[in-house]
Amino acid sequence: MPTDQDHMQKALALAAVAAEHGEVPVGAVVVVNDQVVGEGWNQPILSNDPTAHAEIVALRNAAANLANYRLTDATLYVTIEPCTMCAGALNHSRISRLVYGATEPKSGVVESNGCLLNTTYLNHRLETVGGVLAEECSALMSEFFQRRRQQQKAEKKNS
Repeated sequence: MPTDQDHMQKALALAAVAAEHGEVPVGAVVVVNDQVVGEGWNQPILSNDPTAHAEIVALRNAAANLANYRLTDATLYVTIEPCTMCAGALNHSRISRLVYGATEPKSGVVESNGCLLNTTYLNHRLETVGGVLAEECSALMSEFFQRRRQQQKAEKKNS
């Protein structure tokens, strides 16, 4: 039986795909009954879509595969703590459970900047688990941005 760590490994692999395409490396999978029913990786640049965060792409993929916009028995695994937009999508999809890797101090709204998902004005509650493979998830982000800064520095130097 797959564990949270197993599913997060799949999300990490998808995050690596995002990085290969020059996108911020975030990956996500939606799981129902231990089966992946949706997956996504960050692709707002590639798709020219500001809403194409990994979570949104995975939710859309899962909803299409299940032919239902409600994902009531599903768990979303994502490498980084979701932002406001993605937290809203999780609420509207009625996801049962969120498992994320590293916190996102700048824009995360599950732990870092309050818990948007459990505010009293929302009519849906979901279980949240953070810190699954957090070191690996954080390292992938740190390495990506370090490479990006080095590239920008080299480009400045050569211009």
